Amino acid sequence: MTTLQQTIRSTARPREWKAIVVLILLIPVLWSPPFLFRFFLYQPFNIPSGSMTPTLVVGDYVFAAKYAYGYGRYSFPFAPSWISGRFRAADPEHGDVVVFRSSKGTSADYVKRVVGLPGDRIQMRKGQLILNDRPVTRVPLKEVPAGSACGTDDGAKVKRWRETLPSGASYITYDCVDNGYLDNTDVFTVPPGHFFALGDNRDNSSDSRLMSVMGFIPMDNLIGKVTRIIWSLDEDGEPHMERLGKVW
Repeated sequence: MTTLQQTIRSTARPREWKAIVVLILLIPVLWSPPFLFRFFLYQPFNIPSGSMTPTLVVGDYVFAAKYAYGYGRYSFPFAPSWISGRFRAADPEHGDVVVFRSSKGTSADYVKRVVGLPGDRIQMRKGQLILNDRPVTRVPLKEVPAGSACGTDDGAKVKRWRETLPSGASYITYDCVDNGYLDNTDVFTVPPGHFFALGDNRDNSSDSRLMSVMGFIPMDNLIGKVTRIIWSLDEDGEPHMERLGKVW
């Protein structure tokens, strides 16, 4: 055996042993309940904007079920960019509130409601959602103070609608402005492998209606389904206990 071979083998062995020791030390961490819960089951998120008001408001903390749609590139922090597709993939349903990454910029997490699946035709007419050429049922509710949801003065009120999709999903939307910028759109046909998402605060949400900003969202960019508000703080930093519970 040459001196060079001896040198290579003598330096390789400590490195190999170091890697083995690190892996052994990581086993309790990788299989610990907090790690499994956070990385494979539910991931917590906080809501930083009012685009999903009144369903989700600034100060809400939510759990997103990561297993709901399978695991892909954005399911785990620091996942390599070459990963494609999803393991145990499942598509969302109409009305699901989901966390995802936009194809226009994958550095931020977004929360919106799924209103269109592959093959669906989506349009807004005078503020009403049109799904596959049929107006989605909506019922007017009593107006309430807008607060910060509409970006207006404190005395302003906001129109509310109870919107119900053909799937049965039912939720409340805000209508801050009559004939707003995004209240009338072209028809969008959702391509294969994508979905169309809207914010419940329809006049204050950058969503799939803006093709240059978000557009159609790849299914592979899904992170999880928002299932529950686990904590909430109001504008003064006080607990908002009445908001805790299931997300519809």
